[in-house]
Amino acid sequence: MNGSKLDNQSAIFLAAVCGQTYNQFASLQQSFLVPYGYQVVGSFQASAFSINEQPFGFVIESERAAILAFRGTSTATDWVTDMMAQQITFTPVKNSGLTHRGFTEIYMSARDRVFKLLDKLPNNKPLFITGHSLGGALAILATLDITVNRNFNQIITYTYGSPRVGDPAFVQYYNASVPTSIRVQNEYDIVPHLPPLVFKAPKTDKTFYYMHVKAEEKRSFRNGSIGGNHIISSYFADLARESPIFAETICSQPLGWCPELQ
Repeated sequence: MNGSKLDNQSAIFLAAVCGQTYNQFASLQQSFLVPYGYQVVGSFQASAFSINEQPFGFVIESERAAILAFRGTSTATDWVTDMMAQQITFTPVKNSGLTHRGFTEIYMSARDRVFKLLDKLPNNKPLFITGHSLGGALAILATLDITVNRNFNQIITYTYGSPRVGDPAFVQYYNASVPTSIRVQNEYDIVPHLPPLVFKAPKTDKTFYYMHVKAEEKRSFRNGSIGGNHIISSYFADLARESPIFAETICSQPLGWCPELQ
């Protein structure tokens, strides 16, 4: 697979997987539906804004591939973390630049548990890493970390509506290190435009610079509201229009595991 070219069927399938990270969070039992042929390797929690831990994703596996999925913003504390746009050193990868403090603190709170789940997988099986919104930012951090610090033969990353994650040095390091990374972005979605390219921290007036990682897959849809232009079901519906038979097929087993089409 070309590192800068979207595979529509992979994008549809992984968008549906992202949808289940929100169902996991909303469920009292932290349960979620798994696509046909996959089984759960395990779930993990993370801490937003240094308070109580919350479900933030899972690892699932089939005979052919494994998927690491991260949840996006769902709580008030998540939103506070999203706004913590000062930058800190991304310590898991030496000399890899600076990353968004809030996103990085969430990722680091989950890192050990994520790696324990990944260590249960064979490294000769493709590992897909995915996430929507805040989950896309976490997926990007995880992708570089896993690429450098684990030995998977093939890592493929798809994010949806992801904000910017790091400074130019981080983006340069990421783009040079990660072979396949697709950033699906709706031009009418406000979240991918955050943090701004130039962010001046309040009180200190310190300036931070942000860029996007590769490789943008630009989409263009409007669903009547800021939220409608961003939610994962809108991304899923937009992608599914290009392969309706495939989308219908994967959504049939188990029934209800795909986001509802808009």
